[in-house]
This record gives sequence, C-alpha cells and structure tokens, in this order.
Amino acid sequence: MAQPELSVLPKERVVILGSGWAGYGFARTLDPAKYERVVISPRSYFVFTPLLASTSVGTLEFRTILEPVRRLPGKIGFYQGWADDIDLNRKIIRVETNAAEEAASKTVVPPSFPSPSEANGLEKEVTPVKKPKGDLIDIPYDKLVIACGAYSQTFGIEGVREHAHFLRDIGDARRIRLRVLSLFEQCSYPRGSDHLSDADKRQLLHFAIVGGGPTGIEFAAELHDLIRDDLAPMYPDLMPLVSITVYDVAPKVLPMFDQALAKYAMDTFSRQNIKVKTEHHLERLRLADGEFGRHHGALKIKIKEYGDEEVGAGLVVWSTGLMANPLIAKLAAKDLPSPGPNPAPLHPATSSATPAPEPSQQADGILEDVYVIGDCAITENEPTLPKTAQVAAQQASHLARRLNAGGAKGVAAKPFKFRNWGTLTYLGGWKAIHQGQADQLKGGRVRKREEV
Repeated sequence: MAQPELSVLPKERVVILGSGWAGYGFARTLDPAKYERVVISPRSYFVFTPLLASTSVGTLEFRTILEPVRRLPGKIGFYQGWADDIDLNRKIIRVETNAAEEAASKTVVPPSFPSPSEANGLEKEVTPVKKPKGDLIDIPYDKLVIACGAYSQTFGIEGVREHAHFLRDIGDARRIRLRVLSLFEQCSYPRGSDHLSDADKRQLLHFAIVGGGPTGIEFAAELHDLIRDDLAPMYPDLMPLVSITVYDVAPKVLPMFDQALAKYAMDTFSRQNIKVKTEHHLERLRLADGEFGRHHGALKIKIKEYGDEEVGAGLVVWSTGLMANPLIAKLAAKDLPSPGPNPAPLHPATSSATPAPEPSQQADGILEDVYVIGDCAITENEPTLPKTAQVAAQQASHLARRLNAGGAKGVAAKPFKFRNWGTLTYLGGWKAIHQGQADQLKGGRVRKREEV
C-alpha cells in the first residue's frame, strides 16, 4: 500500500539587503534548514574591511579578504543590484540590477542634499549625475533584514566625489594601489624629459589622507611601510620628495582612543615623518591647472586655514565618516503601514547621529518581520553604538540566532546587548595601539599597559 506523501510547509523567505559585516554575517548564521535565504547586494562578495588598507599597498592580495556570497553553506539565493525601494504593505523589494557595471566594486557616493534640519548651509547641494538605470526586478519577502550599510560622508565639499579616492571596497583599494605606483613611475623619468620640475614631483608625491579615524590612520601607516620597505630601494632619488599628511577637522585624531594612546600614535607618526594636521578644514578639491592636472592627475586642495593658498597632492584618500544610505532616507520619509508587535527594537537610522526613540514613541513606525542591523540601525533605549564591524557582526549573529531559536518570538525574548571587544589601530612598523574595557596596549610586541 502506497504511503501518503507528507506535506512539507514552505520555508519563510528571508531577504537580506547587503553583503557587508551585518548582511553577510546574518546570512551565514541563519539556519538554511528553517529559512530560505536570499541576499540582495550591489556586490557579490563580503569584504573583510579592516584589511582593505593592507591590500591597497600590496601587503595582502585582494583575494585574501574576499568571500563570495554564493559560497555560503546551504542553498542561498543571490541577486546583484541596489534595493531601489520597498513596498512594505505588499512585502516587495524593487531592485535595480547592476551586475554589468564596473562600479559594483567601487565606492559610489550619492550627492549630498541637506535635510530640513540641516538646511543651515553646512551641506552644499550637489547636482547628481544622471545615468540610465539598470533593469528593475521585484523580489517578494516574508521577513526582511535591512543591512545595506552607509555611505562615505563628503559634507558636500566641492570636488570630493569626483577626485578623491575612498577606501570601502576592493575596487577602491585596487585603484589606490595602481595610482600610487603610477605616481612613482611618472616621477622617475630622466630630468627634463617629462617637463616635471622637482616642485611638480614634490606635489605628485604628496599623499593626503583626509580623516583621522582608524581607517585614515591605518592607511597612512600602511602607505609609509610600502614606501619605506618596498619603493625606497627602487626609487632612491625620489625619497626626498615624498610626503604623507593626515588632515582632520577635530582637535585630535583617533578620538575613540584616550589621550595617552592618541599621543603615542602621533609620536610614532612624527618619527616616521608623517605629518598630522588637526583643526584643518578642507573647502575644495580640484584638478590642477593645465597639463599638470589633465595629464598627470595632480590635485589642488583648498584649506580654510591657508587662505587662498592651495596644497598640491597626487593622491587624496577620503575617510571622514558616514552618511545615510539613500534607501534608508527614502524609507524614513514613507508613511509606514500600521505596526504590529515589536519583534526587534531596531530602527533605520537616517544619519550616524540619529537619536533613539523616546519611550512614548516606541509603538510608532515599528514593523513586524522587518529588521534593521549594522551601520544603518540604532537600538532603542541604548546609547548610540559606533558604526564598526564588530557592532554589525554582533547584531547579525544575535538576530540570526534568535530567529533560529524561535522566530519573531525568539527575537523579542532576548534584546540585543553589545559587548565591546575594544578598538585596534595599526601605526606602521609593526606597531599598533589597542583600547578596550580591560586593557590598553601599545607598541610592537605588547604587554598590558606597557610599551615594549
């Protein structure tokens, strides 16, 4: 006698927007036996971002910090593209495909438009460059995890989007590496054959890093190591012309470190002849005049403190914090559907400084089956968390494990709690500083609260 077939209930489809620390970490941890996982992201891989600076100077090869999304264990769906909009009533995501675009591995900075609360002249409106959209597809979901991250903040400064290099994706690191090597080759021709004076070469071999956070400081350190260890033996005549400068608007760099550790970092940079210019406000970035700019790509930086005098540079790396993802700004402006019970106290953040909701507002704007993690999220009734990899990774792991344990009820049963493992920043020459709740480390081979 034939046995009756057992009906298999379809799995809930969980769509994840983003393949960064939050999105990839969540997709990796979510149980494929319980859920159908679908990732939507403009890039088909995860990048181990703390090592991007190392790849940009050749310390590591690009492939060593990449993990393809499609290689995740278990069956996983993937669509390469940008989430253009979300119909929260019908549970459908409108996706603009971008698999054919070279920009898929390059940081794309949207134009800055001031919000009503920022319409005080701090942000300059930038006219967006219109380009044809990719094909549009609709992807349905049962649960949605928004982990699309944030964009590099340019503060609307003229010329930054067009001429600065960012360091948030593997394509950025590749372009920086090629530019550094190109600058040394351009300056290595016999004197007089290329019409470049020593003053011109000094400008081209000036490497400017804007932003004194961990990314900017680590890139400056890695670049110094590359020049000292690898390029100096090959281009000895050019070494007197090389300079590295870090610019920041704050009174001190590395604001997340205490004063003693930040001072140690600055002393280390000083010994390495890396200049650090704090309380410097950049107002414009442009190509240099004539052939020097058109052919050699020389740049001119206008700094408020220098008046009309402009600083020449061959490469400007921009690392000044984050701005809201346009999708998050679009969602924040929507009239949301009637909320259900609150499965996870996470909300989209329209900027890195978005305040947490007041207790009386907790029932508003909360959607069942929609979760927000990573750089684009804030947590209710908790201090604003730093936009770092460890926060995103912990949020991703927590949400996935709670969904594995009991779905929405499992998430509600145990609120997210961040555990700070500390902050580590490389300073070059195999030296680094670390600050956590239990220790402070500095130096090469380190011991607790001691410099070696």
